[in-house]
Amino acid sequence: MPPVSTPSTNRLGKILTLDAAVERVRELKRQGKRVVFTNGCFDLIHPGHTRYLAAARAFGDVLVVAVNSDRTVRMLKGPGRPVVPEAERMEMLAALRAVDYVTIFDDPTPREVIARMLPQVLVKGADWGPNAIVGREEVEAAGGQVVSMPVAEGFSTSAIIEKVRKLGKFESAR
Repeated sequence: MPPVSTPSTNRLGKILTLDAAVERVRELKRQGKRVVFTNGCFDLIHPGHTRYLAAARAFGDVLVVAVNSDRTVRMLKGPGRPVVPEAERMEMLAALRAVDYVTIFDDPTPREVIARMLPQVLVKGADWGPNAIVGREEVEAAGGQVVSMPVAEGFSTSAIIEKVRKLGKFESAR
């Protein structure tokens, strides 16, 4: 079995440790680039995710995606999650054209990551109310913009997992 993609075996050069991502964002901002940031679990990548990331990327020159660690996904989503381990989730995101850099965080929220990077644009899905967007205060205090992106209807990792479970029950009943 081939080795799992990790920041040290990253062939695309897009997967960075958190410290390296923070430094890269600083350098990009010094170069005058507009940095867009988003975060999430991105467990089973689906068209809702890819549409969201492409739309987020359009707000700037560079899109940085911070991925919840496996530990924090379990905290947020329950013991059966994530379905896809963190290294593979990062690898899939890095393969997307809209994504420039991927990093990982292990805190319950991305507040510290956002405070360290201070992107010019923070994007979250509209399923998060404006006052619930973590990092809003930090980004706006630094003169940045917070964007609440509409959620693509009909796509949900939880719904995909439930459908697979039902199909599995159907197949085992045959």
